[in-house]
Amino acid sequence: MQFVDRAKIFVSAGDGGDGCVGFRREKYIPAGGPDGGNGGRGGNVIIAVDPSMATLLDFRYRGHYRAERGQDGRGSKQHGRNAPDLIVSVPPGTVVHDDESNAVLADLTDPRHQLLAAEGGRGGRGNAVFATPTRQTPTFAERGEPGESRWLRLELKLIADVGLVGYPNAGKSTLLSVISAARPKVAAYPFTTLAPNLGVVQVEAGKSFVVADIPGLIEGAHAGVGLGHDFLRHIERTRLLVHVVDCSGMEGRDPVDDFLLIREELQLFGEELATTPYIVVGNKLDLPGSEANLQRLVAATKADVLGISAVTRQGVPELIYRMWDKLQALEPVKTEAETEARARPKGGEEPILITIPRHKAPLEEFTVTQTDEGFVVAGEGLERFLKRHDLDNPETLRWLLRMLRDIGVIDALLEAGVEDGDIVRLGEWEFEYLM
Repeated sequence: MQFVDRAKIFVSAGDGGDGCVGFRREKYIPAGGPDGGNGGRGGNVIIAVDPSMATLLDFRYRGHYRAERGQDGRGSKQHGRNAPDLIVSVPPGTVVHDDESNAVLADLTDPRHQLLAAEGGRGGRGNAVFATPTRQTPTFAERGEPGESRWLRLELKLIADVGLVGYPNAGKSTLLSVISAARPKVAAYPFTTLAPNLGVVQVEAGKSFVVADIPGLIEGAHAGVGLGHDFLRHIERTRLLVHVVDCSGMEGRDPVDDFLLIREELQLFGEELATTPYIVVGNKLDLPGSEANLQRLVAATKADVLGISAVTRQGVPELIYRMWDKLQALEPVKTEAETEARARPKGGEEPILITIPRHKAPLEEFTVTQTDEGFVVAGEGLERFLKRHDLDNPETLRWLLRMLRDIGVIDALLEAGVEDGDIVRLGEWEFEYLM
């Protein structure tokens, strides 16, 4: 299976259904009155964690996700059906960014995590809602509110307890294959590992942890040299790093120099990786000259160093228990996004629904500006409200005029100096002001 850890998608929630203009007409019941129902809410787009997924490959073939529109209202006060939510599945460890602001919207690490990525529009109200003692037969209704839409960037960061790092051909993949059931590609040439590999290490009954093996690092990896830069983020979540160092000294490489170079690359990539606790593992002790290089490594690093041979299994059981003991003393890694979350029961479980802070300006928030062409009334909430109404309907215009008086738009225009015949622009519409 191809490993894909970045994707860009467009999500669009469903529009709300339109309200209905209807009147009750039954035999022997004259003047039955308005009975238009409300439109249904548009479907939300929810990004949910699917533990069975391990890559973002599916998003390479589909990049647009659109939820259904709410059903229109009908006569006899029948409300339209709410559209179902559209569920977009992602693997655990997916970080969701808003493409425009680059803000982190959610860090989906728990199988219960669900992100409300795009909220469906509200349904429009039917004419039955607008009936009053003085307006008994309204002939207008509201349109449904448009659903939210946005571009998102998805970035997968593998979730593992331990990360194996080191120079190419240091023996990381061999070690992973020995301590777990993972079967990464192993060969006698650099950059054999082209994508991160995960393996579960079973210490004993009821005790296990996850290990990630990333492609080999070389000098300049933090700046994109080799393969390391693309995959270093997959060990940002790990609680413990294991530096696998080739102690054989083959091909003219020096184990001490290799270790110091990898430490420098981690420091340049990010402060968090540089401060992550680590163990140094001197590998390939089965080869001549390795023991002497191991002693040099111990003296140079002044760290927790353990000598092993992944091929002969020498020192491997001790390494497993060393990693397990270290993990018991470490706190879980914190997630990136600080988002507002609330639980919502579903099917006996309790998914954690993560909501994005949304500010919808009220009608009363507006400004009045005088220009050479007239007066401009600007207000996000007011413009959004006007889009839900048919301004070609005279009765709608009369009702809206009353609304504008109630929220203070007319008074604000008078204070700004509006006079008969002046042009007033409100969003996409232009009006001639008449007393």
